[in-house]
Amino acid sequence: MILLFSVLFFLFAVSVSSGCFRKNESDVKSVVRNELDQLKNLDSETTQKYIPYTELFPDATENTDLTDEINKTFSLFFRKFNYKISDVIVGTTNHSATVSVKLTTIDSKVLARDFKAELLRTQITESAQAQKGNIKDSSRSLEAHYLILNHLLNTNDYDTAETDCNIQLVNTGNDKKEKWKIQRTNSLEDDLVGGLIADLADPDILSPEDTLTVYLDTLQKLDLKEMTSYLGVVNIMNTSDTAKNSIASALAEQIHKNFNYVIKSSSENGYNATVTTEITTFDSDSILADYQEKLDKYLASADAVIDGSQKRYEKSFEILLNSINDNTVTTVNDVDFVLINDGVSWKLQDEGNTLGNAIFGTLTDSPLETSDSEDENISADTDKQTDDNTSTESSSN
Repeated sequence: MILLFSVLFFLFAVSVSSGCFRKNESDVKSVVRNELDQLKNLDSETTQKYIPYTELFPDATENTDLTDEINKTFSLFFRKFNYKISDVIVGTTNHSATVSVKLTTIDSKVLARDFKAELLRTQITESAQAQKGNIKDSSRSLEAHYLILNHLLNTNDYDTAETDCNIQLVNTGNDKKEKWKIQRTNSLEDDLVGGLIADLADPDILSPEDTLTVYLDTLQKLDLKEMTSYLGVVNIMNTSDTAKNSIASALAEQIHKNFNYVIKSSSENGYNATVTTEITTFDSDSILADYQEKLDKYLASADAVIDGSQKRYEKSFEILLNSINDNTVTTVNDVDFVLINDGVSWKLQDEGNTLGNAIFGTLTDSPLETSDSEDENISADTDKQTDDNTSTESSSN
């Protein structure tokens, strides 16, 4: 009888213990479900509790208040959010628990790559605008970062990806009443957004080839003023403002018509990378040869002597402009672009000059300067001839 009673008591104790354990598991699971359901239902307060909006872009130079636009961005990100609880483990002391969850989110790696590319495009464009006098640096602000992210989420339909996540909970209650609370950690923040925080912080999320592609593609889409200021085309021409604008516009138009590229290979050495690229652009040698031939013909004519210094200059400018506009010859050359990783991303070294030299080739100094020298020689010869004639006439008298 005593043995039977002992067995029954043991079974009862096990049953009670098992029931309590299952209740603990259920309570823990309920807490996790409640929080994740709020994320799934696009609850802004819950989103900010686990993923503070400033954490996504810690490199932004200017912070901003939580705006409706930022809230909309998070709503767009979590619209495909889902989860599945696979396991619940409650500690033997009932003080901690771990819930294993499979999270479904937007593919953060693709989104991060798109974001970095779009941010670089914006920075290049703003740099071009700043150099022509329109000073703007909004791309570095937190608000601008979210506007870019919002635009990408609105215009692209991203696939989903799954992330295995372990959510840690602690029991902040007492023996009489349990109170399970999710522990907020950096790891959990990143898991809830599918690794987006880590991907955005990855300095290699855009490879050197991807980075150079953004530079070259953006260059092709700049308008004439932006392109000429970004590449320093205006500085090539040592002429008046009117002449600068005409020459710069003609050269930029040549780029729009003829520029193309093919990335052939790349190599990395620590924080440095070299990307060999086949560049197709207008043939600057052909332009200069055509210009020089026509200029020499003009300077050898009687008209050049009669025209005088100012007209000769205007004529040389006209010849150069026509040589640029009439050019249909292209050239193909391999160019080694050097990029440096500063710990944030890959950046093209000395971007404006590097791209300018690759595109303009030998047309890096104003050919009008040469014609000015030739014009001075013509003027000197003309003056000498006039002096000789005057001396001869005086002797005759």
